[in-house]
Amino acid sequence: MSIAALVVAAGTGDRIGGDVPKQYLSLSGQPVLRRSLATFAAHPGIDALFVVINADHKYLFTDAASDIVAEPIEGGRTRQESVLRGLDHLALNPPDHVLIHDGARPLVDTTLINRVLAGLEQYEAVVPALPILDSIKRVANRRIEGSIERRGLWRAQTPQGFSFDTIYRASKGAPANDSYGDDAAVAAAAGIEVMTVDGDETNLKVTLPSDLELAERLLLMRLGDIRVGSGFDTHRFVAGNCVRLCGIDIAADAALAGHSDADVVLHAVTDALLGAIGEGDIGSHFPETDDRWRNADSQIFVAHAADLIRKMGGAIGNIDLTLICERPRIAPHRIAMRDQLARLLALTPNRVSIKATTTERLGFTGRGEGIAVQATAVVRLPI
Repeated sequence: MSIAALVVAAGTGDRIGGDVPKQYLSLSGQPVLRRSLATFAAHPGIDALFVVINADHKYLFTDAASDIVAEPIEGGRTRQESVLRGLDHLALNPPDHVLIHDGARPLVDTTLINRVLAGLEQYEAVVPALPILDSIKRVANRRIEGSIERRGLWRAQTPQGFSFDTIYRASKGAPANDSYGDDAAVAAAAGIEVMTVDGDETNLKVTLPSDLELAERLLLMRLGDIRVGSGFDTHRFVAGNCVRLCGIDIAADAALAGHSDADVVLHAVTDALLGAIGEGDIGSHFPETDDRWRNADSQIFVAHAADLIRKMGGAIGNIDLTLICERPRIAPHRIAMRDQLARLLALTPNRVSIKATTTERLGFTGRGEGIAVQATAVVRLPI
């Protein structure tokens, strides 16, 4: 039995506000959509993975997840149309079953996918759902106008599983209708019996800013293996007129010596991240004996360490840095350095701390011979 997963992420996400669609916002260092896709990509029962995106978001998708799904499918004007375009693509090499998932549900997990797959062994259409336990009110302008009986009411989630031929015929035959809230509604309208399996309270759909905040808290609760790594690096001054710190060139009366670009801050950060996950040090990944790294941009090194953490299903909690030097003055550049490192690691700026101190003219830094950096990184991994 072949299983394909179709993740739908072609919406504009207007209700969350801002310039970036919700599926591309950062959730603990990774885009929301990437987290949705990564779970299906890692599931042993999924044979093929596809994603439907808005054509205007291609550049966002390329940065977010093109290493997971190389060729996204162009979506339509409505969710229904986007799903149909995805199913049309799958029909070129049809699977036995398809799971259709909202890209804005980043906390879907293996257990929920397994329940849907188990349901498909017996039924043509399976939807994860949860009973509504709260009182339901009909409200207009914040005024309660009446109550709705909650008995028999359930909240449908995704992924929703279907026999491929069944949902494809139903979707091809369905009239364009914005009232179809999900694919289960399309199936039901075609007379297909839709069964439920237990949903998951943490499988929330990111719609409002508060949803993203809640998703962040829920994700960190899952990542209960907390690691701390430390890094330390020094580079000496040589003749020059600028030093590179956090990928930013700062005017100075000297430069830093090194095999790469000698970004002493990023070298310390790389070692801290690698140390937190037990992956050695920067020299074991980027040896000075390898000419590929001569004059290399050290942002490559940090990105590599962050990618290893991401592939382990983890998240970077925060970075704390202390620069030890007499020159150049760090204070005028601290905010720019912090923001650049936050962008590089896909962290909010309040998760990056940069401090500077001197050694009261003691030692090699006190004599103005170079710069030293201490870095501490907190990393959270799945238990």
